[in-house]
Amino acid sequence: QYRVGQLYTISKHSHQESEKGEGVEVVKNEPHEDPVHGPGQFTEKRVHLSSKLPSWARAVTPRIFYITEKAWNYYPYTITADSHSLQCSFLPKFSIYIETKYEDNCGDSENIFHSDKILGDHEVSFLDIAFDEIPERYYRSLEDPRFFSSAKTGRGPLREGWRQHTKPIMCSYKLVSVKFEVWGLQTRVEQFVHKVIRDILLIGHRQAFAWVDEWCDMSLEEVRAFETQMQVATNQKLG
Repeated sequence: QYRVGQLYTISKHSHQESEKGEGVEVVKNEPHEDPVHGPGQFTEKRVHLSSKLPSWARAVTPRIFYITEKAWNYYPYTITADSHSLQCSFLPKFSIYIETKYEDNCGDSENIFHSDKILGDHEVSFLDIAFDEIPERYYRSLEDPRFFSSAKTGRGPLREGWRQHTKPIMCSYKLVSVKFEVWGLQTRVEQFVHKVIRDILLIGHRQAFAWVDEWCDMSLEEVRAFETQMQVATNQKLG
């Protein structure tokens, strides 16, 4: 169910947040076979976000700016790697690397990532989709898990301590590495990117929970068809 909900939410959210010249453009979405992880899906997207950057970041980026995102989804394991597109090659070195693992638990697995990406100091954060704050501009009362109740599944609303007693439950574990190797801006940019990723994860999972009645009856084939339909519509919307 989580896999279907994830695909549905990403497609719908990308379409909602895109407008002419800004948003998520899908360049590739195709099957991919990995010798270790088996069959999966490869996607390449261009995230156009010039106007969504803070003023200090807009001052050092071109007016037409996007980040290329490449992802390999071998559910329940995924890899996402972001880097500046070639059209923005004059910009300072910047990279984001994300590993994801999904497990049927409440987030109590320790050392789930045995990765050489974990170097030096790192921070472990727990995200609560119901009670962690999100930016006010993204708040929608209909998408608030504290008040939402599913007509089809009976899930929700989520109360204090929901992680300990809610069934079924799924945890998305993320290993996030951000690098911006420019003196004077490194700390500020890296902290900003980590904050943006945290907000995206909270908002996306809140929406997946609140939209459950829209996707819970879908098969994987049906949600893939919906994904294709939304990608075409979103690319056209970007114009």
